[in-house]
Amino acid sequence: MFSLAIDAMGGDRAPDIVVAGLDLAAERHPGARFLLIGDETRLTVLLARHKRAARVCTVLHTDDMISNDTKPTAALRMRRSSMRLAVDAVAGGQASGIVSAGNTGALLALAKIIVKTLPGIDRPAMAAISPSARGDVIMLDLGANVLCDARNLVQFAVMGDVFARTVLGLPAPTIGLLNVGSEDTKGDDTLRSAAETLRMSHLAAQFHGFVEGHDIAAGTTDVIVTDGFTGNVALKTGEGALKLIGQLLRQVFSSGIASRIAYLLARPGLDRLREWLDPRRYNGAVMLGLAGVVVKSHGGTDALGFAHAVDVAMDMVEHRFNDRIREGLGKITGLEAQLAGGNAALRNTNEAGTEDGPGFGSASPLATAG
Repeated sequence: MFSLAIDAMGGDRAPDIVVAGLDLAAERHPGARFLLIGDETRLTVLLARHKRAARVCTVLHTDDMISNDTKPTAALRMRRSSMRLAVDAVAGGQASGIVSAGNTGALLALAKIIVKTLPGIDRPAMAAISPSARGDVIMLDLGANVLCDARNLVQFAVMGDVFARTVLGLPAPTIGLLNVGSEDTKGDDTLRSAAETLRMSHLAAQFHGFVEGHDIAAGTTDVIVTDGFTGNVALKTGEGALKLIGQLLRQVFSSGIASRIAYLLARPGLDRLREWLDPRRYNGAVMLGLAGVVVKSHGGTDALGFAHAVDVAMDMVEHRFNDRIREGLGKITGLEAQLAGGNAALRNTNEAGTEDGPGFGSASPLATAG
């Protein structure tokens, strides 16, 4: 089995940055083996320049590729594309995971239909790592599911917990549900129901409760759980804010001679800030809940960014990510069964009280008083 199947032709500067990124990843993961899928003629030339990558890669040739403007429905019909063959390798057990910098919509569609979800997972979720004042934060879902029910959010919390343990190395990551306020009474029934389940689950000690938008950058919790609509808006808002800060800093430090002198004095600190906020460090959005590891690299990244996406995928493979998700889901499933049984018993008691007198049904004085 290959460690990962690599879509060599996906991305703005593929396959050059893909092979260069694998050369960096090969140094960090010397025991890994990659199935590199793409144009063999071009890949052979690149591998001749990158010896470390050449030692760990096996090339599977195809001259078909999915472009950035290919619609997901069309991508599903392209059975010989580099992305499709990589996804097929995971679904067929040839590789444990896939990394692609190609078309996001196409990758999501192919992964959902061909790789499929883990047993017990209703919907996969897209997760990514971002910086905060207290360290790295994981947020999910980031756009795979616009509408979510309480069960989906609880499953996202389980997957986010395992992801934080696996990739960030946190022994007991804290978890927050994104809401319009931190009070227990805030939010809709979906959020309150998900919070109730988490407070009674094996994640109770790690569950912080509700968090607000400003808590993401503050690092109030290690994992932020939300629906895909809200998560995508929050993600794009944060990205826009970071770009604005960068533009304003350039304007400030280029406005005159005094500003340029101030820049020279502040440069060491600004370099550290630039390194801390470098988007390449956070490259690699992950589709959690699938029966294989699926990592989406940013299409415009460079070799260092692609290598980081490979790092994320390798961490998930080496630490048995999906096995640990199954363990967490088993605990949640048992709890949900208990809650369902308790609710059914309560309904029966209420019905008995209404018909026969005893109990706390709608005809009970206690019920009307409440």
